[in-house]
Amino acid sequence: MNSRAPTPTPTPTLTPTRTTRIKSAAWVIAWDAGEKRPVYRRDIDVVFRGNLIVAVGGEYREPVDETVDGRRYLVMPGLVDVHSHAMSENAGRGVTEELGNPQLYMSGLFDLKPPFLIGHSMAKSAETAESLRAANEVAMAELLMSGVTTIADLGMPYEGWADTLAGSGIRAVLAPMYRSAKWVVRTGHSVEYDWDEKAGEQAMREALELIDRANQHPSGRITGMVSPAQVDTCSKELLLDSLAEAKRRDLPVTLHCGQAVWEFLEMTRRHGKTPVQWLGDIGFLSERTLLAHAIFIDTHSWLRWHTKRDVSLLAETGTSVAHCPTVFSRYGQMMENVGAYIRAGVNVAIGTDTQPHNMLEELRNALILGRIAAEDVTAVNAAEIFAAATSAGARALLRDDIGRIAVGAKADLVLVDLEEPTMMPARDPLRSLLFTSAERAVREVYIDGVRVVADGEPLFVDRHKSAARLARAQAEIISAVSQTDLRKRRPEAISPLTLPLA
Repeated sequence: MNSRAPTPTPTPTLTPTRTTRIKSAAWVIAWDAGEKRPVYRRDIDVVFRGNLIVAVGGEYREPVDETVDGRRYLVMPGLVDVHSHAMSENAGRGVTEELGNPQLYMSGLFDLKPPFLIGHSMAKSAETAESLRAANEVAMAELLMSGVTTIADLGMPYEGWADTLAGSGIRAVLAPMYRSAKWVVRTGHSVEYDWDEKAGEQAMREALELIDRANQHPSGRITGMVSPAQVDTCSKELLLDSLAEAKRRDLPVTLHCGQAVWEFLEMTRRHGKTPVQWLGDIGFLSERTLLAHAIFIDTHSWLRWHTKRDVSLLAETGTSVAHCPTVFSRYGQMMENVGAYIRAGVNVAIGTDTQPHNMLEELRNALILGRIAAEDVTAVNAAEIFAAATSAGARALLRDDIGRIAVGAKADLVLVDLEEPTMMPARDPLRSLLFTSAERAVREVYIDGVRVVADGEPLFVDRHKSAARLARAQAEIISAVSQTDLRKRRPEAISPLTLPLA
């Protein structure tokens, strides 16, 4: 990646009538409307006017305002990241990567990560806004540099959230989370639930107000998604009210489900059925529903549950799944056969969830871990994972104008440098990108027709200054861990350094 950091410009600005031609692109991943899938095309022009693609094909002969020589580029649709905690996870860099509690089935979700990740714990404090903003800016830079043009950001609202994301140039879906109960881990081996349903209802009202404001953001690139937090922390009433509000606004609704063994056991204890089947019974599964993770379902070998219905139920109801392999791999956990979900008809999309917010690395992990988990080299392939990161992600967000290069789609485009040595030889450029090069070959990114990455660097985020602010924020978080941790542990007791300090 180019180490030069251009001075960020104040804000992305669209010129509605400006026409840009990417001339004679060596490779283009275009959308085949008949087959409903991405396909390669060679040596063609891609043209956009304002924020829309107007031509994909042979030589474009109409007047243009700008011509980009495409002979050294793979032009691909911008990636759609449907599940990210972009305001919290970066604060845990160097701290949370090896945290996992064996007494809670290897997960660090309930007790080890929350003291270090403000947004993750969903604790509200005016003092946290700067920390969240710095983490957001660092994440947006990483996402843009790895070819992401649309991000769904799940987190705790802070003043200026929408403006921070819009200022980066990215297309963003705000998903303010809320819930009826908090996790409480007093013993280290058992999760309790502190219920306050009225507080959950009030938090939902506040989240919906924020979503309504986001949909009116002047950038035109900010929308909202209804986001009850976790299946085990939300009452049936809160979930159904959330779905109803999503339908009323014609928005997607997302929910963490199947993300931990403890959650699965708790839900089967309460209801005698899997979390997915319980959601099906109450009517929460639907084509607008996006379940985050859906790893621990009734076919998972760790659970030995007696039914084998969850995958087919997800497919039958049109429910989407946000697959985020990196964060779970750190616990030694995996979705055991992502290809089986896809071939059963489940709309599987991709999310980065944690740091690094590097979508191309996430796709590589999805490919490799998917084969390891299934013990089968044919279990999942690059075409399936690329579709999950583009058109399937768009479908999960109820959109058909992103995640594809087609006339009428948004001008969200990524130019990959075929002359970057890690891309060469570029016999099959998508394989070279996913298996070898990743973000090192991403040179230019356009979102809504505006160039937001140039020569591999984001134009509207000063990632160096943002990273310095994040480092200061992390130091403040760590200094307060002994007070914020329920068991009053010192930070080094929870997360010791990798090597002893001599």
